Amino acid sequence: MFTGIIQGQGEVLALRDTGTERRFTLRPLFSLPSIVDGESIAVNGACLSVETHGEGVFTAYASTETLSRTTLGRLKTGDSVNMERALALGDRLGGHLVSGHVDCLATVRSVTGAGQSLCCRIAFPKEYGVEVIAKGSVALDGISLTINDCGPDFLEVNIIPDTQKRTTMRNWRPGTLVNMETDLIGKYVRSLLGAWAPGGKSAAEQTAAAQTSGLSREMLLRNGFI
Repeated sequence: MFTGIIQGQGEVLALRDTGTERRFTLRPLFSLPSIVDGESIAVNGACLSVETHGEGVFTAYASTETLSRTTLGRLKTGDSVNMERALALGDRLGGHLVSGHVDCLATVRSVTGAGQSLCCRIAFPKEYGVEVIAKGSVALDGISLTINDCGPDFLEVNIIPDTQKRTTMRNWRPGTLVNMETDLIGKYVRSLLGAWAPGGKSAAEQTAAAQTSGLSREMLLRNGFI
């Protein structure tokens, strides 16, 4: 589990492909002490496990599934990446809960100045629009951001100067692909209420789901949810 508060950037030192899988050798460009084998580190928002480590470097493996859902398969030697170590219990939650499980690739449509900030419009596959809300949270390349505005297949975020300095966002241009993870809580709400959505499950399936979960229209009404 992560927070989307990028600790620093890293450099891709080497790539080794085996079929449709890949191993990375990565060097943090900031202090990342006491790395241990098996720990989780988010690289551009994708949770990777440390396989081996040495003085200032570590290796990590990405499966076919990870490469197909993220931009990791497009990385080249020398590229910069955002890094965040997994959250420890008791740490400050400065961003929002981020699982490191990327949902989809999104595309930067525009980057415009807004005072000292940069306003970015991001397009994404329409099926994820229900999990995106104004003033909600989203992780883009692992960066926790607040959604200023959104529609069925786009969102807009402001990137403050400190985030521009600390992350690879400064390299975003129209057409740049970024890893997108929608809000974790929104996913669970969508799953729980999916049976009652238009075009959802049949009446019999809704009844069975309600009996199993204890969730019903009457319960939602009684507790003020609808």
